[in-house]
Amino acid sequence: MGETAKFSIEGKTIELPIMKGTDGPDVIDIRKLYAESDAFTYDPGFTSTASCESKITFIDGDKGVLLHRGYPIGELAESSNFIEVCYLLLHGELPSAAEYSDFEHTITHHTMLHEQFDRFFQGFRRDAHPMAIMVGAVGALSAFYHDSTDINDPQQRWISAHRLIAKMPTIAARAFKYFQGQPFVHPRNDLSYAENFLRMCFAVPAEDWKPNPVLTRAMDRIFTLHADHEQNASTSTVRLAGSSGANPFACIAAGIACLWGPAHGGANEEALNMLKEIGTVDKIPEFIQGVKDRRYRLMGFGHRVYKNYDPRATVMQKTCHEVLAEVGDSDDPLLKVAMELERIALNDPYFIERKLYPNVDFYSGITLRALGFPPEMFTVLFAVARTVGWIAQWKEMIEDPVYKIGRPRQLYTGAPKRDYVPVDKRG
Repeated sequence: MGETAKFSIEGKTIELPIMKGTDGPDVIDIRKLYAESDAFTYDPGFTSTASCESKITFIDGDKGVLLHRGYPIGELAESSNFIEVCYLLLHGELPSAAEYSDFEHTITHHTMLHEQFDRFFQGFRRDAHPMAIMVGAVGALSAFYHDSTDINDPQQRWISAHRLIAKMPTIAARAFKYFQGQPFVHPRNDLSYAENFLRMCFAVPAEDWKPNPVLTRAMDRIFTLHADHEQNASTSTVRLAGSSGANPFACIAAGIACLWGPAHGGANEEALNMLKEIGTVDKIPEFIQGVKDRRYRLMGFGHRVYKNYDPRATVMQKTCHEVLAEVGDSDDPLLKVAMELERIALNDPYFIERKLYPNVDFYSGITLRALGFPPEMFTVLFAVARTVGWIAQWKEMIEDPVYKIGRPRQLYTGAPKRDYVPVDKRG
């Protein structure tokens, strides 16, 4: 018998197995705790509970480490590209040249939407938030592609994964165009994933659209940096929805709905708003003091998981500078505020002691604005990137022989059993 943890309750001692992963903390297997002790564990937010076993992403928040299938995110963002990372997350290994070519061809040739699907957008008000459109539109995919909704068919699981990765940018670009009141732009098979997305977002009939390799690379990096992030709220939502046997399109729509929450997907917009409120570098000392006095909230610093520098932030900072230089915005006052705020935070004992390091959201908001996206689109772009992580996690769960429907327990603190009293006899 391996190493165990002893749990004592009401005079009874229970031995629980200790599980060890490739890396990270050991895990106490409490699956038999209730059967042997008639007691549950209490863990609001599941911050001390492993909900699953996974081989996809590893995070060490104390060391600032993020690995996808063992590869550091910095190396992937610098040397790889989003399509290759998609293959890696789905298959577990980097592709050969032939495998990459086949996968890229498959994704590219799934980017078109059914012609009737475009009518779906007309049902939304002209000023509908793009995330509202995304939740509805992605959920509706199951009505158009019901030939890939049988979760028990391995081939259909692959087809649905490819369709979601391929069609998400098309849906997102349509949500953007509808929000702006501009005509839809169809995808083209001769463009890369990021290039296609930028063209569908910014091309207009009045003039030719010209790709910009610097902006395309920035968009690709942003997608790569957000591709997966372990068992966060939206990924856990996708897994929980999928545990009931729901089709993958419905599960991803549930993930998008969760991502819409400002505490999850809206952090980069809040960081940008904070920089706007500060306005100029000379106002930073007053803001810093306000943060220390708890009068102002510091957005874009610190992370629920990372207690060190967010490994994605280093790449995002570099990408931000490249984009601003390319679009002629290197003198952007918000960037100057961001740089000075970062410098102070990395040297001020108040921030160092609390490990309030810049995270990926700190720079991504400025970058996305420079690319031409309004704040309403920031979370949509997050959803496009995270789709591959969601579908990889969903697929891993479905193919796990021990998976079962999610059913958290509760600590009930309501009224005890009582008898019903007719309305005319109530006091």
